[in-house]
Amino acid sequence: MRLLHTMLRVGDLQRSLDFYTQLMGMQVLRQADNPEYRYTLAFVGYGDEANHTVLELTYNWDQDSYDLGTAYGHIAIGCEDIYGLCEQLEAKGADVYRKPGPVLGGSTIIAFVRDPDGYAIELIQRS
Repeated sequence: MRLLHTMLRVGDLQRSLDFYTQLMGMQVLRQADNPEYRYTLAFVGYGDEANHTVLELTYNWDQDSYDLGTAYGHIAIGCEDIYGLCEQLEAKGADVYRKPGPVLGGSTIIAFVRDPDGYAIELIQRS
């Protein structure tokens, strides 16, 4: 068994696709509209679905925002240069709300950024 994907509901599909592809460096792997039930699914990730866990972005055509609730935590993405990535993200207008630095009580370097819908993404420095 393996984890296949995580689904996030998004209020503006193009805005989310731009964030995940242009700012976070993912690729659109596939996308499909369902006119009968008025939604679009877009799968994005760093590699093909056969070998990588991906994000499913679900855009319901009649809803442009969601209450994120208190149960959601974050998704985590490993990166090679967390400081450089955070500088690039901020230069492009992304909300890096926890600047890179050691996790409290540890030595792992982390940062947090919000996607356009407010979902938290933890960035983790990978050596």
